[in-house]
Amino acid sequence: MNGRLLAFSLAGATVLLIVIGTAFPISEATVYAGGGGLMNDSSTSEAAVRSFGNAIHANAWSTAYDSLANKAQFTQPQFMSDLMGYYPNLRTYSGLDTFEIFPVHSSDKDAEYQVKLHWATVMGDAVETRDVHVVKNDDRWQVDWPIVKEPVVPPQVIPVNYLRWDVIYRGAGDDWGAADVEAPHVKIIDMHPVQRAEGTFILGELLNEDVVPAYVSVSATLLNKSQQPIGTEGSFDKISHLLLPKQVTPFFIRFADVNLSQVGGVRMTPFSTLIPASADPVIEIQNEKLNPAPDASLTGQLVNQSGQIANVAHVLGTFYDQNGNLVWVADQYVDHALLPQTPVAFNIHIPEDLAHKISSQRTVISTYIMGGAQ
Repeated sequence: MNGRLLAFSLAGATVLLIVIGTAFPISEATVYAGGGGLMNDSSTSEAAVRSFGNAIHANAWSTAYDSLANKAQFTQPQFMSDLMGYYPNLRTYSGLDTFEIFPVHSSDKDAEYQVKLHWATVMGDAVETRDVHVVKNDDRWQVDWPIVKEPVVPPQVIPVNYLRWDVIYRGAGDDWGAADVEAPHVKIIDMHPVQRAEGTFILGELLNEDVVPAYVSVSATLLNKSQQPIGTEGSFDKISHLLLPKQVTPFFIRFADVNLSQVGGVRMTPFSTLIPASADPVIEIQNEKLNPAPDASLTGQLVNQSGQIANVAHVLGTFYDQNGNLVWVADQYVDHALLPQTPVAFNIHIPEDLAHKISSQRTVISTYIMGGAQ
């Protein structure tokens, strides 16, 4: 994948939610849509948190920062970076859409809330949870924001030792005849349809069987019982588009509102083109774990072993049953930049009804760097 694909990806936005806490015990969170005028009500702890959330939704950073009880502990740029990222990442291009209020504890002098921030990033949901303390100063309630400062990477020298492929294409004035660089050879090594409530899904895996890197994609055409096309869809985000030699990526294609009983066949079309690439940065996966239902998930930590910052990381999980058959494909875009040698957690949700079938998994990491992708 190259920088142009990332720029194209940034064109679409997916709406996310934000959760902030309330002052009184209630059975469910209160949802605020972020509409209307900017409020500045601090008469109750709930109102203070709600006003704080509305200010962030409106990108009124000065208003939000000035309302904090502990603003003397950090600057406004540090406060903004805590929420949007210290380095360019998915959060940099996101916005706050709605927020909820969850109560934890309250008294006449202070209150506790759990705050779940749901940001509308260009590649999907980005959810963050904070435990927020609210205090009463005279007749005014104020948020005591739990700022998380970016870890400081110490000065160091990291040796660079990785494979790199450059490509020379035929120019307008070159006398190469019809010759040009051949596209890499790729092959679909697994494919099968799955019926879900949302429609029919095509799951599979694609192999770069060449000795050069490839930008890959795949499309599927569903055929009815008479072998006439029902529709064609492609795998856009649930795939690792850049494959180094001999690497495998899962793919996941959705046909909404199509029942598998209508399908008489599937026509698959893989696509590849040669692109320059390198094997850096190297992202190590640590503490990887399959968590059973309820709340079935694949969790772990990503550690950037290189000396450059990875602005966006895409984690793809391929899940298999005890016989090695493909069961499901799921993913997560990490919304914070990966700094060298700094662990960042990931959490990929697994549908509860499929969790009992899964006994193993394979994880693929794609990274996107400003000015290009790896």
